[in-house]
Amino acid sequence: MIANDDYRFPAGIDEMPRDKTLSHEKVKKAVKEEFLEKGFEDASIRSIGARAGMTSAGLYRHYADKEAMFNAMVEPLIESIKEWTDKHTNKKYDLLEGGTSDNELFGETFVDMVKEVILPRRDEFILLMSRSGGTKYEHFIHDYVEDNQKEFLEAIRYLKEKGYQTIELGEEELHMLLSAYLTACFEPIIHDYDDKKVIKYLNTVQEFFMPGWLRIMGIK
Repeated sequence: MIANDDYRFPAGIDEMPRDKTLSHEKVKKAVKEEFLEKGFEDASIRSIGARAGMTSAGLYRHYADKEAMFNAMVEPLIESIKEWTDKHTNKKYDLLEGGTSDNELFGETFVDMVKEVILPRRDEFILLMSRSGGTKYEHFIHDYVEDNQKEFLEAIRYLKEKGYQTIELGEEELHMLLSAYLTACFEPIIHDYDDKKVIKYLNTVQEFFMPGWLRIMGIK
């Protein structure tokens, strides 16, 4: 009999959901509600079980432990963000190689990713951004900025080789600008504004930041 919330299956046991039935959807709903309300650290296996109408032991047929539950909530979103970013980056390089116009080259931005990928999964995003303390994702925004920083510096170098009059930026300077930009994009969702307000504020962020980014990349 499982007696406490810290029980884990032995190392090596698969942490993916073990039950694909309707009961698993019920568990997922309970898991999301618990984490949204309490955050990862304060969430309780017993409380999740109560929400799902089953014992703690029953939950372990679906997930190996509390961490696996949280990961299952946020990792599909993280993967979608990565896929969009990779596709977006590759598309930009292809357009550059094809000699496209600047308007087409910079017509799609990070704000579009927020609208297309994050908004439809706002609950999972809120979990990731403000309920992930105590998980490996608690520094997601910092890690995401650092990943984008490397890509941006490479893009500036590439644009310069293509003849664009780019502006030189140090890593710390770029980190500061990217942090400000991404935080501004994420804030409307974190504050749980409705979709109409989120879109309005994202457009404002775009209008404010885009001239600066274009100047850094040497676009008149």
